[in-house]
Parts: sequence; structure tokens; C-alpha cells
Amino acid sequence: MTKQSFVKGTLILVLAGLITRLLGFINRIVVARLMGEEGIGLYNMALPTLFLIYTLSQFGLPIAISKRVAEAEANNNTRQIKKILVISLAITGTLSIVFTIGMIISAPIIAKHFLTDERTLYPLLAITPMVPISAIASVIRGYFQGRQNMKPQSYAQVIEQIVRISCVAFFVKLLLPYGIEFAACGAMISVIIGELISLLFMLRMFRFHKRITLHHRFFAYLSSGKQTLKSLLSIALPSTGSRLVGSISNFLEPILVSQSLAIAGVQTVIATKQYGALTGYAIPLLFLPTFITHSLAIALIPNISEAEAKQQHNLVQYRIHQAIRISFASGAIATVILTMFAKPILMFMYGTSSASSFLVLMAPFFLLLYIQFPLNAALQALDYAKPAMWNNIISTIVKFILLITLTTNPNYGIMGAAISVTVGFVLGTFLHLATLYKVAKFYIPSLDVLRMILLVAATWLISYVLKQWIPSYSSSLQVFLGLLSLLFILYICLLFILRFITKDELRQIPLIQRFIN
Repeated sequence: MTKQSFVKGTLILVLAGLITRLLGFINRIVVARLMGEEGIGLYNMALPTLFLIYTLSQFGLPIAISKRVAEAEANNNTRQIKKILVISLAITGTLSIVFTIGMIISAPIIAKHFLTDERTLYPLLAITPMVPISAIASVIRGYFQGRQNMKPQSYAQVIEQIVRISCVAFFVKLLLPYGIEFAACGAMISVIIGELISLLFMLRMFRFHKRITLHHRFFAYLSSGKQTLKSLLSIALPSTGSRLVGSISNFLEPILVSQSLAIAGVQTVIATKQYGALTGYAIPLLFLPTFITHSLAIALIPNISEAEAKQQHNLVQYRIHQAIRISFASGAIATVILTMFAKPILMFMYGTSSASSFLVLMAPFFLLLYIQFPLNAALQALDYAKPAMWNNIISTIVKFILLITLTTNPNYGIMGAAISVTVGFVLGTFLHLATLYKVAKFYIPSLDVLRMILLVAATWLISYVLKQWIPSYSSSLQVFLGLLSLLFILYICLLFILRFITKDELRQIPLIQRFIN
């Protein structure tokens, strides 16, 4: 099996993430234009419940698998890798079946009494088959990540999106005449089909690359894997706690927002539309750069785990610095663009600028979210998943307190939800930084902080000048894309001037290394 370096593995994930996000945005545009804000609201109200069940069925094992497989790989222990996979599949397979049945039974109660819109019942039921499919796929992804081969899951991500986007318009149009809730079901069905094809591809790649046979002496490995189970749970339990906090947060968020807006006197249909504008238009744009930071986090865990197993502590520190530097560089350009060009972006993509105020408010603070992913991954790779979990719990509690306080106030309304989400992300990042300093004496040097400030300030100034120089950018998509292309070219120059990208990193890219001495 081909093993990639940290930069090369990250680049593969980034390219796949870029393609996936672009296809995903095409998918969102199609769905948004077909179903409107109300349909998007129903769709996004149902998804957090799925993510909650998905997290419970995974039991935090993908991260644990990645770390423990990387350690076993460093010691060339094939037997241990098989034990890890056998135990993980047994756990996730059992839990996914249990929680899928539970989701089907509880869906009517959730739709009627929690989400305040009974139409969410149909999307909730439609999405349930995805739970066992995604749970099994997550184990296979963790295995490939642990062996630092990022190609299979990257290909699978792209395939999943291609299949989804190929199906979504058909199913939404097919079911739309029966009602907006059935159109949301159509969008869910396309998600399931894409995930299933992706899983089949991953299984095919596993059979092609495998050094082990899972079905051979499966139960013997299962019965003798007590110590392996403990080593997995030492990471899986706190990782589950962290993800569970996020999933419960996502599950409760639409419930609290809808209930709080009702207390503030906002009608159900209007509340659904406002929530759809926030979660369907603004937040996906704000999360766009996270395909890079998430890729860095995925590659960081096995890389740091392997370095720790080999007692290479300086490499651990360097990798964390490197991941934060690249994460910030990927997020700074998005922050400036979303702040300076919120209205034209929304108009060109969705035909409405109703979410522009959310982007202008939230984008500057999301810079801290972009570096939160590698910080969280570093803590998990260093076996400090438990402190990371408590950081997430604290930031989520603060977010909910603010959400309820502000959203029930008619002066804030849905904007209160946006503020609370932003505060939660900012607090979580600072808590992770404090924890890393405490356990590993890691900190961001003052010079790096200064370079970060200069990068954002220079990019903002360039954007402002381009807006004045090309005033017709908001009336023509071609002109706007030309402006953004010019901005990206100048931004890349800034990255080299401020040394956010180094020659050593470029040498690790096969297509570029031949041109660098």
C-alpha cells in the first residue's frame, strides 16, 4: 500500500475536498432553487438528528482506529491492525443497527414535539438507512488514514458527490408535486445512494490493498481483543464525547432556535425560513475553507501518532505549527471574500442576499474556527482527547446559554443564533490553545501572529482596491469571477512573501518538486 508524506497526503485530501465542496455547492444551489428557503429549512432541521445517531453508532472509533493503526504500522504489527478492524466493525455494526431502529421509532416524536414542524417526519425517516452505511465506511476510512494512504477515501468522497448530484434533481423534482416535505425526502434519498456507492468503492479498494483477511478467524480475534478494545476506548470514549457534544448541539440547535423564535413571537413558517437562510446559505459558505483544515486534521493524527511512537518530539511540534499556518492561510482569503463580497456571492449562488448580514457578522471570527481543527486533532493524537472533549463541552454550554438568551429577545431574533454560534467557535479555539500549551508547551510565536495580522490586513486592502477599480463586479458573474481570480493570484504572492508556504513544502508535491532546486 502506498504511504504518503504529511504534505502529500494532505494535498490529496485537499484536492478531493475542493472537488467535493464545489460539487456540494452545486448540489445546494440545485436544491435551494428547487425547494426554496422553506424546503432547505426542513432539510437542515432533519440532518442534525441523523448526525447525532451517526456519532453514537461510530462511538468515536474512526479517530481511535487512525491513531492505533498508525502506531501498529510504525511497529509493523499486522496482527494488531486486524484486531483493531475486527473489534471496530463489531462495535459500529451493532450500534448502527440499534440506533437505526431507535431513530425510526422516535422520528414521529422528534418531528412533532421537538422540531415544531411535523413535516420533518418524512425527511427523518428517509435518511435512516444512511446510518449503518456511514458507520461501516467510517471504519474503513480510519484504517486507510492510519496507514497514511489518503487516496481511497479521497476518491470515495468525489464519487459520493458525483452520484449525489446526479440523483438529487431527479428525486426532488419527482417528489416535489407531493409537497415540500417529500421534496426534502428526495434530497435525502440522493444522499443515501451516494453514500452507498462510496462505501462499495471503499470496500473494493480495501480488498485490493489489503494485507489481512477479515473473515478469517474473525471471532477468534474478537474474543482475544480485550486489550485492543481498551486501547481503542481510551481515545474513542472522549472522542465520542467531543463529537456527541457537537452532534447534540446540532440536534438541539434547530429545536432551541425554533422554540426561542416562537417565544419571541415569530411564526413557524417565518422561523423555518430564517433558519434555512442561516444554516442553508450562510454557514455552508463559512465552512467552505474547512475542507482544507479538516484534511490537515485527518493527516495530522496518524502523522503525529507515528512521530510520538518513534519519540520524535520536535517533529510533533513542527507538524502542529505547520498545520496551523496552512489552516490560517486557507481561511484568511475566505474571511476577506465573504466579508467584502457577501451580497454578490449570495445573489449569484442562490438568487437572494437575505443571509448577507450573517456572513458579514460571522466571517471575521470564523478564522479561529479554521485553526481549531488541527488543534483538536493534535490533542487527540497526543492522547489528550479527554481535555479536548471538556473544551468542547464548555464552549457548547456557553453557546446554548447565549442562544436562548439572545434568540428569545425580539431585538436579536435569528441574529442571536448567529452570535451564539460564533462565540462558541471562538471560545473552543482559545481553550484548545490553552490546553496544548499546558500539556505540550505549544504556543503560536509572536512573529507568526504578526504575519497572520499582516496577511489579513493586506488581503482586505487589496480587495477594497479591486472593488473600487472594478465597480461592475456585482452585476456580472464573469466580471466577478475575474476579480476573484485576480485576488487569488495576489493572495498567493502574499503567502510566499510572508512565508506561509515554504520551498520545503513545495518540494513534497510531485508536479512541482522537479522545478525547485
